[in-house]
Amino acid sequence: MASAAQRRIKSISYAKYGYLFILPFFIVYFFFQLWPLINTFILSFHGNGKDGLDAFVGLDNYKAILFGGSNRAIKMVHERFFSSLANTVILWVGNFIPQIALSLSLAVWFTEANLKIPGKGFFKIVMYLPNIITAASVAVLFLQLCGEAENTPGALNQLLNKIGLVSKDAASEKYDTIKFITGVWQSRGVVMFIQTWMWFGNTMIMLMSGIQGINPSLFEAASIDGATSGQVFRKITLPLLSPIMAYTLVTSMIGGLQMFDIPYLYHKDPNKVSNDLKTVAVYIYEYFHDQVDPKMGYAGAASVILFFITLILGCIAFYLTRDKDEIAKKKQIKKNQQQTSMVGKQFGGRF
Repeated sequence: MASAAQRRIKSISYAKYGYLFILPFFIVYFFFQLWPLINTFILSFHGNGKDGLDAFVGLDNYKAILFGGSNRAIKMVHERFFSSLANTVILWVGNFIPQIALSLSLAVWFTEANLKIPGKGFFKIVMYLPNIITAASVAVLFLQLCGEAENTPGALNQLLNKIGLVSKDAASEKYDTIKFITGVWQSRGVVMFIQTWMWFGNTMIMLMSGIQGINPSLFEAASIDGATSGQVFRKITLPLLSPIMAYTLVTSMIGGLQMFDIPYLYHKDPNKVSNDLKTVAVYIYEYFHDQVDPKMGYAGAASVILFFITLILGCIAFYLTRDKDEIAKKKQIKKNQQQTSMVGKQFGGRF
């Protein structure tokens, strides 16, 4: 039988110290994230213009953005939002697909036990480095590389000229440059490449952690049974990676739908973002910070709409990537418990 001292020791709880350690996070979150989020919801129900915050307009901002109207200004708000949303989806999908393909290939390659790759640690660090470079620095770097000036083009156009893909007029000394900045799909392609280059290392590390968490005995059993590497990848690695893949998809989607820095900074005119690169975040920023006619109500409503779009797509992503076997197992356990309970009631609660 346990003594009184032993019982007293067992009753000590250290949970309060854990709450003290996480308290600073919640304090910072409340002042710098939660309150601005609540304020955005409040702002979305008020008017626009310099005196717009004094006028409560209800759902008018949402109606203008989602459905437009006969008024030309309201119609433009509607068209610009959906144009920005289309750009956002194109830029996110265009960088996510190559990013996940490259990251998954490298993660499998680096975690393959049979491959003795020298310098694995070095390559992992080098591939992760772009993730810690600031977006502003990357945007300026690629602006310099992709310059379009006719007389002194950027380094990329000069390289293409050297290999004969860009011509130079001998009489006028002007280059026939590729429009990497002002072209529609050229500029989008560069932004997609930048996003892929910056984030594939982070995604690779997450997928590697997921692969290393898989029981090695499964791979050993597959090897004994004579499974090829492709079969191991399709039948073992990919299905067991579904939780981390779902996490990667949702986090990438959240970041992609909120994409702002690279599309905003990657443009030739410092005062005007290309319409082909204008994302929803850029749309919100421009309306909120308009010096002549600030449209804070529209900016707030667009932020809330973007929030619900992200929420709905996130729920769909989690639903599609759910573990069906685990769900079926839980349903069967619940069914068995119900049957046991019914049998117990029939026999007077003896079971």
